[in-house]
Amino acid sequence: MAAPACSARDFEWQIRSQRARAAGGQSYERAFRSETWSPKTTAFIVCDVWDKHHCLNAVRRLEEFAPRLNQVLHEARRRGAIIIHSPSDCMSAYESHPARLRATAVPKSANQPEDIEHWCSRIPAEEQAAYPIDQSDGGEDDDPEEHATWAAELTALGRNPGMPWKSQSPLIEIDGEQDFLSDRGDEVWSILEQHGITNVVLTGVHTNMCVLGRPFGLRQMVRNGKNVVLMRDMTDCMYNPNRWPYVDHFTGNDLVISHVERFVCPTVTSDQVLGGKAFVSTTDTRTIRDVAAITPQLKNAESQARDWTVVALPSTWADVTHQAKTEHKGVVWYRSTLRLSDRWLGNAELVALVTPPVKGSVKAWLNGQELTGVQPLCLACSAPEPVKFRFPSSLITINDANLLVIRVQADSPEKSLLRPPELKAGDRAFSLKGHWQMRVGDDAAWSNMPLPAKFGTATDIFFEPTAKP
Repeated sequence: MAAPACSARDFEWQIRSQRARAAGGQSYERAFRSETWSPKTTAFIVCDVWDKHHCLNAVRRLEEFAPRLNQVLHEARRRGAIIIHSPSDCMSAYESHPARLRATAVPKSANQPEDIEHWCSRIPAEEQAAYPIDQSDGGEDDDPEEHATWAAELTALGRNPGMPWKSQSPLIEIDGEQDFLSDRGDEVWSILEQHGITNVVLTGVHTNMCVLGRPFGLRQMVRNGKNVVLMRDMTDCMYNPNRWPYVDHFTGNDLVISHVERFVCPTVTSDQVLGGKAFVSTTDTRTIRDVAAITPQLKNAESQARDWTVVALPSTWADVTHQAKTEHKGVVWYRSTLRLSDRWLGNAELVALVTPPVKGSVKAWLNGQELTGVQPLCLACSAPEPVKFRFPSSLITINDANLLVIRVQADSPEKSLLRPPELKAGDRAFSLKGHWQMRVGDDAAWSNMPLPAKFGTATDIFFEPTAKP
């Protein structure tokens, strides 16, 4: 749909979202609506447009669209909108920068939302959504030789190849007379509130990680009542085509944007500010672009040995393999994400109770570290008793995502999948009944991921204990 010409004063948007064709259905259709935003009530947030990145292809894609993003910001600034630059982990480079000093001088707002200073891994609208891609490898899609050369270059520059960013990209202008610099959710919120900002445009990278999850990202803006949109042609995702659903990078990016439009917030494009056409990368050589959905792949027994597959606990082998397999003997891995708040944990020790198969054993890992399990001695028990795994406080990431992985060894054919584990903290208990990812086979590397859980795991295997039973 062609965007209307912008007026000299307001932003005239053609806002795109997706809605279910029927209540509770899996089929969606795109919907458009027109909105007019006053620049006086509008802010543009630039998320993590860093000077360097550990993925060379991510750098290339960013540097291709960054000049146009800079033009968008220039025009938005000219009209009177607020620009907030948020290159996370880089504030030390801007200690004396006027835009940083302007941000820190803003008084803390009286209506600070709960958890606004924390990462947000999921909002209620996403609870029943099937996440569209596997990003648990970090999403790097570099050629291995190029990646090794790039890592060596970063090391030679004195950078950590895993986290090489030091500042925002020089391709994005920071206006010291008008803009703000902050990577803190509470500071960004206070800036928005002080200036009466009700409308927010999120730009930058990467959509499936930082743009969605940062304390100043899409989810926090939605959760706390801002009218927020993603500028979908001024962003990118971290997705490796060698991971499920095995599509090219740009189709993976489209699928993430589709997820955003269905369950998080609407989207717009840069041409609605600058005129002309929306940005398309020169490396996007597809004949069909802007893909909203793909045909789901059948999750059969073969794919469950190749990919992590979302399953419900408890369930049966017949259910999850579409009748292809009714029982299993051998090793199965499970993983999920836990957000453990300080309010729920209190000062109590956290344990997980995991019930092994009738003939078999279980092991568990938290954030890549194996947990010590205690098996109760019960000679008269007719069924296996739960193994108690203690979570050392040093391993728990408080108020953030934690990766829980369980390895199950079944020494006799099992018709049912694992009984849901249970968390206990003092007198508080929480059942982990629901969606997990499962993989058949045995590989020690599956006990962890190459990056923290908040970046790598999906919204559909997320648990957040919030109350007593």
